[in-house]
Amino acid sequence: MEKRTLIKYEGVDICQQELVILKDINLEIHGGEFIYLLGKVGSGKSSLLKSFYREAPVLSGSARVFDYNIRKMKRSEIPYLRRKFGIVFQDFQLLIDRSVHENLEFVLRATGWKDKNAIESQIDSVLHQVGMATKGYKMPHQLSGGEQQRIVIARALLNSPDIILADEPTGNLDPETGGGLVDLLYQISLAGTTVIMATHNLGWLDLYRGRIIRCEDEKLYEISSTAYEEDPAINLV
Repeated sequence: MEKRTLIKYEGVDICQQELVILKDINLEIHGGEFIYLLGKVGSGKSSLLKSFYREAPVLSGSARVFDYNIRKMKRSEIPYLRRKFGIVFQDFQLLIDRSVHENLEFVLRATGWKDKNAIESQIDSVLHQVGMATKGYKMPHQLSGGEQQRIVIARALLNSPDIILADEPTGNLDPETGGGLVDLLYQISLAGTTVIMATHNLGWLDLYRGRIIRCEDEKLYEISSTAYEEDPAINLV
């Protein structure tokens, strides 16, 4: 069965602060994919991710994300586009003066949820999905780094997104804890949600196979899984 195309870029240039960061991007992303986004600091990984939800400008070419024409969409449509994404930040960005449950409730109410029972049910569901069902009463400072990142993933899942964007999600975690997080994201992709993960850790590529996309010299390159399997030392970053 053919997978649904979620993102399609043709001849796209991406800009940050009036500087072109990536040029002539041709890219298709489909439902249920697990994608590694590799590249050195400053190579454009974050700018690419931000362009998907209209935070980094697309200057040229054809850019479709879901059913939106990114270059021509109205400002009033942007919040609806962004609800189709779940975003996992490296530095958590949890509200430190609220419990886990209150953090998640805040996001749901901010995105239009009103029914108290539905809110409670959704919070219970995402906490269970990330293995944190008993942690709703905790304050962020009472959680380990790995636990906080699981809450961030739960927050990203609240509105049942089509795509999760994870920008260096294991950067502040020890290898064992980071591995648990990548495994969780991989399982989410197997359940049908596309996951795009920017990372510097090449060790994950052997443990969790996925598409490999590299940012380098203002360009985007795809490295086939066959090429990587034949030569794991291939230039990835």
